[in-house]
Amino acid sequence: MLNLTPTQIGLGVGGLIALTGWAIFILVPAWASYGRVWERIAASFMSLFMLATLLGVGVGLGAIFLLVYTHNV
Repeated sequence: MLNLTPTQIGLGVGGLIALTGWAIFILVPAWASYGRVWERIAASFMSLFMLATLLGVGVGLGAIFLLVYTHNV
């Protein structure tokens, strides 16, 4: 049995929500926009950059929030 902390569970749920949002709002429309298989694969690969940006912005905002919060305590 895994001994997960609430922080680990929260990070896992947040990551799952971000991945699901990327798949629904970015990957599926990119896949459906093209007819040829190679175009769909290329669009899916390019959407990975959107996922990286989404995760990077989330981590950056979280880090800023953490820095501001720890300096005000």
